[in-house]
Amino acid sequence: MKQTKKILSLTTCLLLIASFTACGSVSETGTSSIAPVAEVQENAPAGDSSISEADSNDSSAENADSETEDCCAVPADCCGDSETSDCCKDKNTDTESEAFTGELEKTTFELGHLNSTAHLLAFVAKEEGFFEEEGLTVNLTQFSSAGELATGLESGKLDVAFIGSVPSLTFQSQGHDLTIFGGAMTNGHGYVIKSEFTQDTDATGVELLKGRNVASVKNSVQDAELQLLLADAGIEIGEGEDKVNIVYFDSQKDAYSALANASIDAASVYSPYASLAASQGYEIVYRCSEEPLLHNQPCCRQVADTSALTNNPNSYVAFERALIKAYKFSQENEDATIADVKQHIDIEEDFIRTEVYGGYGTSNPDPDKQGTVALKDSIVKLGYTEDYDIDSHYNTKIYETALNSLISENPDDTVYKELQAHFEEFE
Repeated sequence: MKQTKKILSLTTCLLLIASFTACGSVSETGTSSIAPVAEVQENAPAGDSSISEADSNDSSAENADSETEDCCAVPADCCGDSETSDCCKDKNTDTESEAFTGELEKTTFELGHLNSTAHLLAFVAKEEGFFEEEGLTVNLTQFSSAGELATGLESGKLDVAFIGSVPSLTFQSQGHDLTIFGGAMTNGHGYVIKSEFTQDTDATGVELLKGRNVASVKNSVQDAELQLLLADAGIEIGEGEDKVNIVYFDSQKDAYSALANASIDAASVYSPYASLAASQGYEIVYRCSEEPLLHNQPCCRQVADTSALTNNPNSYVAFERALIKAYKFSQENEDATIADVKQHIDIEEDFIRTEVYGGYGTSNPDPDKQGTVALKDSIVKLGYTEDYDIDSHYNTKIYETALNSLISENPDDTVYKELQAHFEEFE
C-alpha cells in the first residue's frame, strides 16, 4: 500500500470548521472520540437480480433524529472568514464533506454480513471494542445473500451491509437508492473443480471448465469474474464440449454444496470456501488474485441506504473510524485477528490464516472508487447490467473524514499513512 496525505479543500475546511465552532453541540445520543475538525485541518500534512426477503434475526436499529443544523443557515463569519462560503453550492454527499463535530445522530447500528472470513473488519471492530470506543453499539447478523442484505437496508432493519461489488452495482442500476461508502474485501474469489477433471490434461485456468457444469451465483462478483475470463479466453457459455455450462444457485453456500451432486463438476467460491474445498480434495481452477485481468478486483463494499448516510453523517464517520482501527489491528496482530474472526466464522484457524494472510485477498476499508467504477464499466460492456451515473451513489467523504481525523490524532502512524496514500491513488 502507498500513502500520502490528502489535503482538504478550502471549501470543505470552511464548512467543517463552521459546523464545529457554531453549528455543533453535544448530543444526548452520544459523542464519539473524534478530534475537533479544526485539528484535522491543522495537522493535515442471487438466481436473478431481484432482491429477496431478508431473514435477519429481527434486529432493528434505533433511529435518532438528527439535530445538526444546516451550514447554509449559518452566516459566513461563523467560519472565521468574512467572504461568502460556497459550501451550499452542492450538497451531494460525494462532492462536499458533511459537517462533522463528533456529535452522533444515532448510537446503535445493525450490520449485516456474509459467511466470509473476508468481512473481518466488522468482526475485529466488534471483538476489540473499537465500535464502543466510537460511542456505538453495533449488532452483527449473518445473511446468506446480497439480495437479503439489500432488502435489510431498504426495510430499515440494517444500517450497514457488506455487499458484493457486482450486486451493489446492479441494485443501483435498477434504481435502488443504496450508496457505497467504504470497502470490506478485495479479491478473495475463485472456482474449484472435482479432482478427476484435472487428471491427464494440460488445461489450466478456465480451460479446465470446458464441457463442465459449473455452479455459481447470478448477480455475484464471482459470476461476473468468470464471464469476464471466459470472454477473454474466447470460450462460450452454454452446453457443449467446448463451452462452459453455468448453473445458478441462490447463494454461495448452495453453489458450493452442489458439488456433492454428480451433475455439478465445479463451483464458485469466496473466502473461506477455497480453503475448505482444497481440504476436501477439490482442485483450485483459479483464484482471482492470481489472474492479471482481475488484479485488485473490489469485492464486498460497505453499503447503506442513501438517506441514512445523509441524515446521520457523524455516526457513519464514527462507524468508519472503528473499521479503520480494525484494519490497523489486523495488520499488526495476526493471531488475535484470527481469534476474532473465529468468533463469527467457526472454521479451523488454519483455514482462516490462509484466507486472511495467504495473499489471496485483503480486507481494506478504502472505498476504492476507481476500481469499482472500472468494474462497473466492465460488467456493462459484458451486458451484465445497464449503465447509470454512479457518482450520486458513491460517497468517499465518510471514509476520508474518518481517516483524516485518525491521522490528526496519530500523525506518525504508518498504517494510517499507508491507507491515506492508497486513498489518494484510488479515490
